[in-house]
Amino acid sequence: MLYHVTIAGRTFRVDVDGGTVRVDGAELTDVTLAHLAGTAVRHLLASGTTTTVLAEREDDGWSLLVDGWPLHADVVDERTRAIREMTGRNNVTHGPRPVRAPMPGLIVRIDVGVGDAVRAGQGVVAMEAMKMENELKAESAGVVARILVEPGQAVEKGAVLVELGLDTGIMDQR
Repeated sequence: MLYHVTIAGRTFRVDVDGGTVRVDGAELTDVTLAHLAGTAVRHLLASGTTTTVLAEREDDGWSLLVDGWPLHADVVDERTRAIREMTGRNNVTHGPRPVRAPMPGLIVRIDVGVGDAVRAGQGVVAMEAMKMENELKAESAGVVARILVEPGQAVEKGAVLVELGLDTGIMDQR
């Protein structure tokens, strides 16, 4: 089965054929995805490397937390992609995405201020969840428009923590 997976504006072709998985033509070996029942936790083993991912289905794709990186993934099969292309439907998000809480937790610290320029991948907020401190990183470049939380505040999954606005001067650094 062929899937098109779009993360941060980049689309990957993922071909799953029985026990064989290819990403953009490169074959991965020993691929196993295990789900911890009742949680969003998944353990991915591919080519000898294990990665823990928090993954939850949303209306417009998947919300992921991978090594402190909050990501959004759009996953469609070949048929759905063809229908989208024929109908002109486009799920592209324009502009910077807000930094959201990937799970319920407690805000430990805020590493940016309003007006600060932020690069894609830069740490923005530290949050404690599941007895671990997680550094949440900006998914895209932008300027901090609003900070909606403060240290010591409890937040729910999906809560917007920091809103980012456009700054054309740093968008080219993505």
